[in-house]
Amino acid sequence: MMKSLLSGKSWPTANVLLLLRWVYAIFLIIHGWQIFDATAMHDFTQWGMFKAYPFLPYVGKGAELLAGVLLLIGFLTRVAALLSVGTFLFITFFVGNGQFWMQDQHPFLLAMFGLLFLFTGPVKYCVDKTA
Repeated sequence: MMKSLLSGKSWPTANVLLLLRWVYAIFLIIHGWQIFDATAMHDFTQWGMFKAYPFLPYVGKGAELLAGVLLLIGFLTRVAALLSVGTFLFITFFVGNGQFWMQDQHPFLLAMFGLLFLFTGPVKYCVDKTA
């Protein structure tokens, strides 16, 4: 095991990317599922800029849910990845005031995972049939 870990040989990248895609998709679905929680959504609409635009949390949670489902099955993978990147960068720079280094880093990290799948595509086990 240690020899494999320290060797210069690559691991089965497609399998690792598949696992990461599924985990990321599940996180997105969990985040997006809050759209069905009236109390949580009401709380979101009371945050700063959302007071003026109360529909935005619904758009964001819907985007997270849709992107998560699409990524899980590997359908329109790059579109779903772009949707998640846009959503989380919006959260990072407009809701979180661009504080991505220490305080509000989770949305930024989720955007970075979205970029991973934007550039790699679904890799394997997908409806897209591109891999």
